[in-house]
Amino acid sequence: MTDTVEFYFDFSSPYGYFASHRIDGLAEKFGREAIWKPVMLGAIMKETGNKPLSYQPVKGEYSRHDWERLGRQMEVPWVMPDPFPIATLAAARAFYWLDDKDRDQARLFAKSAFATYFGEGRDITAAETVADIAEPLYVKRDDLLTAVQDPAIKERLKRETTEAIEKGVFGSPYFIVDGEGFWGSDRLWMVRKWMAGQRW
Repeated sequence: MTDTVEFYFDFSSPYGYFASHRIDGLAEKFGREAIWKPVMLGAIMKETGNKPLSYQPVKGEYSRHDWERLGRQMEVPWVMPDPFPIATLAAARAFYWLDDKDRDQARLFAKSAFATYFGEGRDITAAETVADIAEPLYVKRDDLLTAVQDPAIKERLKRETTEAIEKGVFGSPYFIVDGEGFWGSDRLWMVRKWMAGQRW
């Protein structure tokens, strides 16, 4: 038993976006902390032989409809971004750079990055856009732009992704609670029961 919940996600994942609105509050109800861990979903899909939902026949159209209704049901902003999906290396690297200094600030940044992409529909691929997102959080723009090109930060993201794959992470969002893995925002009810001590 631990006091954390690992939350793996990609900033280009709609279901990761929806889960990001709930995971902190859910963890707190059980005296736990959600540990946010962005990963490179493209690299994970290459490893597992998968591809984005939006590229899959039938399932892609269903998913777009599901995201729209989830936004309405959860009463959170939702815009189908274009382009989609995107590479979110800059945002993920910026997150880990911030997380090493201030976990709360990194989490605020992550929520802002998600909101910019899926709440406003703005492309967050470019490092300059990521710096725009972080600047209101009192992050020095030049420092961030330098950090996302730092070989050590690049390696950090690669390592986090590799370790996630080794733990069995294959999609976004993915949660690990006391060593048990749960895939998808629609499994948060199971995450809740597991934290409550129910096992099956």
